Amino acid sequence: MRLLSLAGDGIGPEIMTATLAVLDAARPLCERDIHVESRQIGFAALEGEGSTIPPAVIKAALAADGVLLGPVSHNAYPPREAGGLNPSGVLRKELDLYANIRPARVWPGVRSLANGPMDVVVVRENLEGFYADRNMHLGPGEFMPTPGVALAIRRITEHASRRIAEAGFALAASRPVRKLAAIHKANVMRVSDGLFLDTVRDVAKAYPDVRYEEVLVDAAAAHLVRSPDRFDVLVTTNMFGDILSDLASELCGGLGLAGSLNAGPSHVAAQAQHGSAPDIAGQDKANPASLILSLTMLLRHFGETCAADRIEGAVAACLANPKTRTSDLGGELGTSAFTRQLVQRIETTA
Repeated sequence: MRLLSLAGDGIGPEIMTATLAVLDAARPLCERDIHVESRQIGFAALEGEGSTIPPAVIKAALAADGVLLGPVSHNAYPPREAGGLNPSGVLRKELDLYANIRPARVWPGVRSLANGPMDVVVVRENLEGFYADRNMHLGPGEFMPTPGVALAIRRITEHASRRIAEAGFALAASRPVRKLAAIHKANVMRVSDGLFLDTVRDVAKAYPDVRYEEVLVDAAAAHLVRSPDRFDVLVTTNMFGDILSDLASELCGGLGLAGSLNAGPSHVAAQAQHGSAPDIAGQDKANPASLILSLTMLLRHFGETCAADRIEGAVAACLANPKTRTSDLGGELGTSAFTRQLVQRIETTA
């Protein structure tokens, strides 16, 4: 299996180093050989090659079985014409990564804001909606026809809605609860979210064993706070999914514990759910758990369940003990020491 490592900006190189160390420790548990190639993206690539994601990197990503993607500082990049592309958005579009799968669960021992048990997965459409950098064939979906007037186009298609609904129902059917909620705002956006809902309802017919409901996005946000055990799998459009997945992860302890997998017909990319945190870059303070848990999702995607379970078990054991947590969770360890604890547990656990 060929993986492409793209460390990114800010704390990206630190958490990528930690993730690759964890992968090395779990290699004996994998059924296949894993070869990792590393390339530069972000500011490092911009300085060396004039683009935050050079064409050679896209080509390497297309040739790889999977991508490990660190956080990027795309809001600080120069304009597109000066090479400042968002690597995450580019890869999602080039690799057709239409499904962004974001689990959120309460970890034993970690302080949670969730009002009760919580184990949900947000399945988010990844390639259209209000996201101006990827919802048009040519040109952005956001523009200013005259000073003081800004317009944004929200693209919703039956094709994309069907693909994300099928991904959500397939996941829900594999989980013990077997429940899926379609999140929408069709009471206001009657045409676009109406098309989304009609398509999800059609897909639901093929999954009679999955309990199905439809929830307005504002109500869904309230229920996540008040009664998160109501939900199992949530399937929704791009922006709603982006917002709700962040809410769910924060309720469970923070984005530093939130894994994420971008999946398409032929490619997958494991991606840290949080940002690049340039204020703590290079200080050995970053919590690498998000990218490490994203790695476990990638490994499970390829059937490497034993390795994924061992890594996730090591993360859970470290999080359960305040002495083996990172400082952002009230612990005592920096990035390197936390990684050493994980590696030791992976290598010594029977």
